[in-house]
Amino acid sequence: MAFDNNVVLVGNATRDPELRFTQSGAAVCDFGLAWNQRSQQGEDKAHYFEITCWRDLAENVAESVTRGMRVVVYGRLDYQSWETQNGEKRSTVKVLADEVSPSIRWATAQVSKNERGGGGSPQPPQPAPSNEGSDFGAGYEIPDEEPF
Repeated sequence: MAFDNNVVLVGNATRDPELRFTQSGAAVCDFGLAWNQRSQQGEDKAHYFEITCWRDLAENVAESVTRGMRVVVYGRLDYQSWETQNGEKRSTVKVLADEVSPSIRWATAQVSKNERGGGGSPQPPQPAPSNEGSDFGAGYEIPDEEPF
């Protein structure tokens, strides 16, 4: 039986993303995510997660996400263990993100599409086509390419 360790987290970024590059030039971005769990007694308990993004996603997250922003993270769990210089065993569970997006439950978002292979540099914003008389609503752009 196959095991899928996919997770979806919705919470607030606890710090601005930190972008760095490996020796081979791959972008890596880390940020913290927190969400509150409310008990039936009305008490909140905070849960904290470390999120790691790679390559184009890392560059886009570093440009787009800021501390306090509510985001949706889709990814997989990554367990790491090591031994300290004092011989103590340590371990952590991180989330390796496959997708990061703003939560638009209590906010709005402006999205601009990057060119493929552009390394995360966004295209200049294009004026949205008028959708007057359509059923799509204000701000909806009709894509100019097939979705698949």
